[in-house]
Order: sequence, then C-alpha cells, then structure tokens
Amino acid sequence: MHCVYFPPEVGGLESHVYYLCRALAAKGHRVEIVTSRSLPGACAREVVDGIVVWRTWFPARNPTGWALHSLCSTPRFLARARDADILHAQDLASVIPGILARVRTGAPLVTTFHTSHFLKRALRPLWKPMLGHFVRAADHTLAASGEISSVARSLAPGVPVEALTNGVETALFRPVAPTLTPTKRWRLIVPRRLFSKNGVEYLVRAMPHIVVRAEAEAVVVGDGPERARLEKLANDLGVGERIAFLGRRPNAEMPGLLSSGDLAVFPSLMEATSVAALEAMSCGLPVAASRVGGLPEIVNERVGALFEPGDPHSLASVVVGLLESGQLEELGRQAREMVVTHWSNDRLADRHLEIYRSLIERRGRDS
Repeated sequence: MHCVYFPPEVGGLESHVYYLCRALAAKGHRVEIVTSRSLPGACAREVVDGIVVWRTWFPARNPTGWALHSLCSTPRFLARARDADILHAQDLASVIPGILARVRTGAPLVTTFHTSHFLKRALRPLWKPMLGHFVRAADHTLAASGEISSVARSLAPGVPVEALTNGVETALFRPVAPTLTPTKRWRLIVPRRLFSKNGVEYLVRAMPHIVVRAEAEAVVVGDGPERARLEKLANDLGVGERIAFLGRRPNAEMPGLLSSGDLAVFPSLMEATSVAALEAMSCGLPVAASRVGGLPEIVNERVGALFEPGDPHSLASVVVGLLESGQLEELGRQAREMVVTHWSNDRLADRHLEIYRSLIERRGRDS
C-alpha cells in the first residue's frame, strides 16, 4: 500500500488505512505500506501490529509537498512492489507510484479515493483530465462515499467505481467508562480537526442559541490552524466557558472521550464518509451532522439527525431537538448496532480481500 499519512498521524484517512492494514495482517497476509516521515522522530522502517511500515522524505503539508513526496517515495514503492500480489494506492498522492509499480511489475492496482481533496480538485478544469486518468488507470477503483463515487464516474465515463464506506474497529470503539469529569450539563462532543472545511466555526456560532434553550457545553477534540480564531470567537460570543478545546488526542483515548458525551456533532462543510462520525456511533453516541457529502449516507433519524451546512440556527435547532427528545440512549444504541452490522472494519477487510483475490485470479487467467 501507499498512503501519504499513517499513524501516529491522526485523521480519518490515517485511521482507515491503519485499521484496514492491521485487519489484513491479522488474517495472515503480509502487508507493507510506504508512507511519509511527516512527524519528527518517525522511524524510517518499523513493524506496527504486523504491518511493515516504510517512511520516506516529506517536505511540506501542501500540494507541492504531497507531489514531491509522491515522486520521491516512488523508488521505495517500486522496490517493495517487486514481490507484491496487489498494489493499493490510498490517496491522490499515491496514484502515480501505484501506476508506475503496476507497469513495472504487472501486479493489479486498486485505488481508493477519499476526502474532500478529491472533490475540490474534481471541480477544477486543469485537474479533471488528470483525475480521469487516475480513475481509469486502476484495475479496481473504490470511493469512500457515494458522492465521491459519482464524481469519479463522471470523470471517467464507463469506468465502474465502487462506493465502499470506511470501517470502524468496533472492538476498540465501543461504549466504555467516561474519561471526562461528569457534569450536570448536556455534553456535546465535537471530534474535528480545526480546518475551515470541518465547519467548527458554525458550532461555535450556534452555541449561544443552544445554551439559551438547553443547559449544554461542547468539547472539541482536535487541533489545527483555526484554533486561536475559534477560541477568540467563542469568547467574543460569550460562550468561551461553554466550549473546551482539548487539542489533538490519540485514537486510544477517543473511546473514553466519546463515551463522556451525550451527543456528537459534525458541522462539516465538506465530508467524505466520516470515520470520526462512525467511531462516535460505534461508541453508542447519537450524531447530529451537516447534510453534506457522505454524512447523509450514515446518519438518519434512527441514529440522530441532519442540519444544513454553514447554518448555526439549523445546527442549534437540531441539537436542542435531539437533547430534548428523550431518545438519546435509544439513538445511541441503534447507532452502535448499525456500525457493527454494516460498517465494522472486519467486514471492510473481507470486502477488500474479495476484490484482491478476484484481481489476482483474473491476472492468472490472463497471463
């Protein structure tokens, strides 16, 4: 596999790739991933839960840095691909190494398109031909949501693109003892990195409308370039005391944090299928989320409710309605049940193995 980021980096893509690789390794397969040395002190090579991890030079967290990482990681990926049965490119920066390795080795290539980066670039005329080529280049193409699948098919008409929702490690993400101090207020958990696309600003702007109707507080778990601005905005709106910014927390701490809340809120402006929302649901937490991207594919009235993106009044109305419904416990129970039934990481790994085996068998017939 190739993916620009990998744990200990934190994020939906990172979680998806790590837990998928771990599940495949646990099922007896040799899994190697080429990724970046994006964090100081990261080892160039290590074995993590049965996954052989190779980390290569990473210049910057921007499109130029991703492109340079893609090119400079290609020699390592080609070297590891010599003995591979399957190549899997897990993000846009992974596709070129994957294509070159496929040409060199003949091994089948699977690509997965995640995140809003794909959707943003698909709107730009200069990117469309390249993305269309990326979609056509793979032997099997996956998308993390129905929206991404639809956009990918529009870029490469006639090419099938399978929508496959990301999975959750349900044995880890489950209801556990709360780690935050109990409170008499309703507690909203907002597991969002603080980038503009994640819409946390609108949660902050909604809080004055929420607290006049319900005794509530919010806990934001995540960090990013918007943190200082959002903390100032909360103070300016008079709700600084009602919003705690905890910063970045490792995955191992998330079940206890999620289990400390009454409702999870996802105010995204753009979203694929949110791994964080699925993790919250897996911990038995109902979800209020923006009606955007892949979120309506996983959030419905059985597990929570949707509000309009970028609309603090809609967000506040939906959140208060859920808090006052008397149904939070039942919504959380059904949320957990839905994830276990439809979106467990074990089911995700099994589907990947079906795809891999089919491609390997086809290659054997064609050779």
